[in-house]
Amino acid sequence: MPKLTYRDASIAAIRQSMQEDSTVWCVGEDLGRGGVFGQYKGLREEFGEARISDAPISEAAIMGAAFGAAMTGARPVVEMRFSDFALCATDELVNQIAKARFMFGGQSRAPMVVRKPMGLWRSSAAQHSQSLESWYAHIPGLVVACPGTPQDNYSMLKAAIACDDPVVYLEHKGIWDNEGDVNFDEPYEFGKARIRTEGSDVTIVSWSNTANLAVEAAEKLSREGIGAEVIDLRSLWPWDKEAVLGSVAKTGHLVVAHEAVAVGGFGAEVVATVAEQAGHQLKGPVRRLGAPRSLVPYAPNLEDMLRVTTDMIVAAAKDTLEKGK
Repeated sequence: MPKLTYRDASIAAIRQSMQEDSTVWCVGEDLGRGGVFGQYKGLREEFGEARISDAPISEAAIMGAAFGAAMTGARPVVEMRFSDFALCATDELVNQIAKARFMFGGQSRAPMVVRKPMGLWRSSAAQHSQSLESWYAHIPGLVVACPGTPQDNYSMLKAAIACDDPVVYLEHKGIWDNEGDVNFDEPYEFGKARIRTEGSDVTIVSWSNTANLAVEAAEKLSREGIGAEVIDLRSLWPWDKEAVLGSVAKTGHLVVAHEAVAVGGFGAEVVATVAEQAGHQLKGPVRRLGAPRSLVPYAPNLEDMLRVTTDMIVAAAKDTLEKGK
C-alpha cells in the first residue's frame, strides 16, 4: 500500500473518480492553482479547466451553479475553501440542495460533494477556525462526513462522489500533511465507524482530527494498564449507533471528544443516545469534551486554551473509571 498524506489521498480519490466517470467535475475558488491547501494539485493539468473549474468569489453562485449541474446529471465536487465561508451559501445548501429529492417527489436529486475544510489551523482566528459539523447533521437530506485519516479521506471521498445524495464533506485543515497507508481497494459505507483501538475498560468516541488524539490517549492509557476502545465515527449522519452501544455494553464507561464547541455539539447526540438506550449499562459518569463557547482568538497561547488535547482525553477516561468504582 502506498503511504500518502491526507491531502494527496483526497487528490487520488478525485483523480480516480474523474477517470471513471466523465460527469464528475470540480468547481470553486483557486482550483486552477491547486486549491488553497493544495488539495487539487495537478488536476487542472490532467483534466483541463472545463472539469477543474475556477469560479468567481461568490459562494452562493458556486453552490447554486453546482446544484443546477447536479440536477441535470453531473456529479460536482464543490470547494468552499473554508467551512466558515460556506455559510454564504447556506440557503442554497439547506433550503434547496438538502430538500431537492423530497420536494420533487424523487424525480430529481442532488448528487454532489461540498468540501468544507474545518477546524483550528495555526492562528486563523474567529472567521477561519470553526467546526460546524453539528449544524449539518441537524439538516434532513444531508450526509455528513468527517474523515480523520489519509485512508478515510480517500475511501470516504470516493464514496461521497458516488453518493446520490448531497454530502457535506468536512476535512480538517490541520492534518493535510498527516501520512498513512492507503489501500485503494478499501471501500467505505456511510454510517460505519472504525474501531481505531480495542479495549474493555472505557469507550472513547470521536471523529476528525480529535479521533487521532483519542488514539494517542489510548496509547497513553494502555501504558497504565487501561484498555480504551477508540471509535472513530467518520460520518455523523448517518452515524454508527450500533458500534457505540456495543462498545459501551462491553466497557460501561464513555468519553466523547470533539474539537467543536461542546454546547450543542454532536457529542451531545451520542451521549443522549447512550443514555436512552444503554444508560443501565453505564458504570460511571459520562465525560464529554469540546471547546468552550468562545470565539477563536488569533494569539496562539489563547487559541490553545480552546483545544481538546490528548491529556484531556486521558484525564476524562481516568475520571469516569475512578468515579465508577
